[in-house]
Amino acid sequence: MGVSDVVDEKGTGGGGPAEAPVPTSDGNGGGVSGERLVLFTDAVTAISITLLILPLVDLVPEVASAHKPASEVITGHLTQIWSFLLSFAVIANIWREHHRAFSTVKTASRSLTVWNMGWLLSVVVIPLPTEMIGAFGGHDRFVGAFYYAALLAGMVCRLAMLSILKNNPGMVEEDSEETRQKTAGLYADSFINVLAVVIAFAIALAVPVLQYYSLLLLVVAGRVRFMRRRTTH
Repeated sequence: MGVSDVVDEKGTGGGGPAEAPVPTSDGNGGGVSGERLVLFTDAVTAISITLLILPLVDLVPEVASAHKPASEVITGHLTQIWSFLLSFAVIANIWREHHRAFSTVKTASRSLTVWNMGWLLSVVVIPLPTEMIGAFGGHDRFVGAFYYAALLAGMVCRLAMLSILKNNPGMVEEDSEETRQKTAGLYADSFINVLAVVIAFAIALAVPVLQYYSLLLLVVAGRVRFMRRRTTH
C-alpha cells in the first residue's frame, strides 16, 4: 500500500486536500447552532418571567388564613403587583430585543454563547429584586441598585453579543450588505439602551422617589432610535 493509498483512505486524497473547519474570526471554536441556543434561551426566559407571579400566588392562602376578604390580595399588596408588572414588561422587552438580534443567527461561537449565558443570568436574577421591591418598598436604595445592576448587566451582555455578530457576519444566515446594516443598526440601538440605563441608574440613586420611573428613559431611547432610522432611510 502506497502513501497515496493511505492518504486516500483518510479522505484527503483524490479529490484534493480535505477542508479543515474554519473558526469564526473571533478565534473561538466549539460553537453551537444558533437555533439550539435560541430555543434554550427562550425556555429559560419563559421560566424566569413565570416565576414573577409565584409570590403573588402565595399571597392567596396568606390572606385566606388571616380571614380577610379576597379583594385584600389586590388592594393590600399594590407594591408587589406593581413590581410584578414592571418586571414582566422589562423581561418581555429585553426578550424581544434579544429575539431581534438572534432571528437570523445560524452559528453561535463559544464567546457568543458565553455572553448569552451572562445575559440569561441577568434575566434569571430579575425575579429576586422584584420580590425585594414588594418586601422592602419601592424606595430602598439597595434594592433599586440591585435591580438596575441586573438590568444593566444584561444590556451590556447584549451589546457584546451584537459586537460579535457585527464583526462576524458569517454567523448569520444571509451574509449580505442588508444583513450587515441591520446588525450594525441593532448594535447602535443597544448602545443607546445601555446609555439610557446608566443615566436612569444614576437618577435612581440620586432621587429615590424616581427610582423606577427613570426607566421611562428607555422609551425616550426608543424614540431616538426611531428618529435615527427615519433619517438614515
